[in-house]
Amino acid sequence: MFYRPQDGHGLPHNPFNAIVAPRPIAWISTRDSAGRDNLAPYSFFNAVAYEPPQLMFSSTGRKDSVSAIEETGVFAVNVVSYDQRDLMNATSQTHPRGVDEFTQAGIERAECQTIDCPRVALAPATLECRLSEVIVLKGRENLMVLGEVTGVHMRDDCVIDGRFDLNLARPLARLGYRDYAQLGPLFELLRPGQK
Repeated sequence: MFYRPQDGHGLPHNPFNAIVAPRPIAWISTRDSAGRDNLAPYSFFNAVAYEPPQLMFSSTGRKDSVSAIEETGVFAVNVVSYDQRDLMNATSQTHPRGVDEFTQAGIERAECQTIDCPRVALAPATLECRLSEVIVLKGRENLMVLGEVTGVHMRDDCVIDGRFDLNLARPLARLGYRDYAQLGPLFELLRPGQK
């Protein structure tokens, strides 16, 4: 099968999300200029640079998360563990502006250290970020948010022998349609010339 996106795919559901998979989930927490907290998942997310550490996530529409980030210049990216899948899913519900998803879903929050923003207290890891830029992409209100990581939280039980242990963190991944996945068996590959 071949299709041109502008012509449509003719399938019951768009296959694009399923093809670009798995994708990590950024559970974005923010606090707007009025002091209202927000928490929402975004699966168009990834790291984009190592030094300084930088990441991106994209939003379709100027949702509460993006509006708060533009107001305050800060946000946190919380890693979603498999055990938190139902809580994350609860925060994907659309609410009127000002509804606190932490409270709505019964999620424990903690304060960030380098920014004025809440974080998910029991997340395996959280990346505190300062906004670098919001880029308007092609299409109807597609926005890409770029941020620089200013602080990193790792749950103590997820750090083993000096490494963030993915087997213990059990990060959830977004696939296509209604599908999610957790990590399977891990393996290492050394680059050519590495010892």
